[in-house]
Amino acid sequence: MNKEEKHDLVLALTEQIKEYGNFYITDTANLTVAKVNAIRRKCFESDITMQVAKNTLIKKAMEASEGDFSPIFDVLKGSSTILFTKSATAPAKLIKQLRKTGEKPILKAAYIDSAIFIGDNQLDTLINLKSKEQLIGEIIGLLQSPAKNVISGLQSGGNKLAGIVKTLQERG
Repeated sequence: MNKEEKHDLVLALTEQIKEYGNFYITDTANLTVAKVNAIRRKCFESDITMQVAKNTLIKKAMEASEGDFSPIFDVLKGSSTILFTKSATAPAKLIKQLRKTGEKPILKAAYIDSAIFIGDNQLDTLINLKSKEQLIGEIIGLLQSPAKNVISGLQSGGNKLAGIVKTLQERG
């Protein structure tokens, strides 16, 4: 790979980091070509973009992107494959599924909406992450619940409330 090709790859990786906002770095070293192709196929089916690149090029792409990726730099050793996705949990679920048939891929690090997860032991945490939309939905549901209770109480006790208001007016 010549200098211009490396530069083009760094630019492409930088654009993908900015476009997707979520990525996983995995170790797929020593896997057969057939196994890597099977992983690529599964990634495609799950709407995940898979890119094998040298660690130095991945690091340069991160440095060119907005955000602090420095905690990830320490895991950029050995063979690295980067998985780009719009879904924060899809690669974690895919890795878990692939691990049923082998020891790899191994999660080195993940970057999800500016949060950094380091190490393969974070896989279950990543699988259970809720999307921004899910969290907003839960918060709205929690906020609506007390308001519904107040309205329900006012409607069911309308006669009592009217009596209390009338009594307070008479005393005032």
